[in-house]
Amino acid sequence: MVDRRALEPHYRRVLLKLGGESLAGPSGFGIAPDRVEEVARKVIEVRDLEVELAIVVGAGNLWRGRDGLRHGMDRATADHMGMLATVMNALALADALNRLGVDTRVQTAIEMRAVAEPYIRLRAIRHLEKGRVVILGGGTGNPYFTTDTAAALRAMEIDADLLIKATKVDGVYEEDPQQNPNARRFDRLSYLEALNLRIGVMDATAITLCMEHDLPIIVLDLWQPESLKRAVRGEKIGTLIAR
Repeated sequence: MVDRRALEPHYRRVLLKLGGESLAGPSGFGIAPDRVEEVARKVIEVRDLEVELAIVVGAGNLWRGRDGLRHGMDRATADHMGMLATVMNALALADALNRLGVDTRVQTAIEMRAVAEPYIRLRAIRHLEKGRVVILGGGTGNPYFTTDTAAALRAMEIDADLLIKATKVDGVYEEDPQQNPNARRFDRLSYLEALNLRIGVMDATAITLCMEHDLPIIVLDLWQPESLKRAVRGEKIGTLIAR
């Protein structure tokens, strides 16, 4: 007999951080509609568990500010361009979810009312309570902050129970597993251990924010079958960063 309790979500409200590359094709650049739909279906697997889900998406598939900086671009300008690119990704993912029958709202930290709602914390929470998926674009609205930090900040603001950092690797390693196939993977790390390791998968500001507010982080492989479902059910997957 199946234990139905094992199939129920362990977390009530979740903030999912997606890299922009998750929406790109094989080249790693641009927006590939088939890949966007694949990501949308993974989101739906979580939404079908009746989990309240907000998403922050990066912009690495469209713009990398460090490329501009290498050519002398102003940092604030480069970061603002990245924020605008996250909105393009948010709209693409929202469109895929809406076409698949999921009620979705896009909110942006930089106002552009013709295409999305401005980010208002209480309105975002209300959307979640009504069962809508909320995609939060525009980063924090300020330069010098990454979308990882935006994800941590928004998770605090909406009172999320968990922050999932969905990547293309199955957790946190002591070294880059592509360069060292024998690198050790961690099942669990404390916030301080993650900070001391200077893990490349998430920036220190985001981890510190989560530590100060005791918000657990799970780093996992987005493309592993049912990885998101397993995480929200509280199953052991990826690397848990917690107190």
